[in-house]
Amino acid sequence: MPGTFITFEGIDGSGKSTQLRLLNNFLRAHGLNPLITREPGGTPVGLRLRAALLDASEEVDPLTELLVFAADRAQHVRRVIRPSLEAGRIVISDRYADATVAYQGAGRGFSPELISEIVQLATEGLKPDLTVLFDLGIDESTNRTTRRSTGKSSTKSGRDRLDIEDAEFHARVRDAYLRIAGAEPERVKLVDSSGPVELTHERVKDIVVPFLKSRRD
Repeated sequence: MPGTFITFEGIDGSGKSTQLRLLNNFLRAHGLNPLITREPGGTPVGLRLRAALLDASEEVDPLTELLVFAADRAQHVRRVIRPSLEAGRIVISDRYADATVAYQGAGRGFSPELISEIVQLATEGLKPDLTVLFDLGIDESTNRTTRRSTGKSSTKSGRDRLDIEDAEFHARVRDAYLRIAGAEPERVKLVDSSGPVELTHERVKDIVVPFLKSRRD
């Protein structure tokens, strides 16, 4: 059986990481053994790149940001994702190439042509079989990231460098994600994540479980 590649996407605070954890627990309880990973930081090299990229006290040029995220992805695809898929694993990643389109393309303002070239180079054309996009309003996103940072120790009260961007930046990112969903409805499934965690979890299962069954069939 070929492997299956699923990605979770969404703006900061959308709940995707929580939902990934819940789905992982659910799938394992039902006899599956997914590989759970993330970008940036899905490899040892990526962990070091993640620390530098998301440090709120570090000034990172937008082009540097774009290229370092691409380097992280290239390592991730070649060392983790593709080998696992070739071994028949279910791979679920917290963010992937759509995040570059949304954050560095729409958020930072790089051209779609450049973003497409960088994504193609880093991924070698590897696309997810399914993407779950968690959608949340900007005000609630800000509230959640602020609450999440409470009690954490960092220069910016636990908020990373992308968290502290202004509302207009996050609105551009959200709009870009919604455009991706509109352009690729077969791959990208939109989930309203504004409600309770368990309700969102049920919506995720309603998408992922039938999809995995269809892959087995």
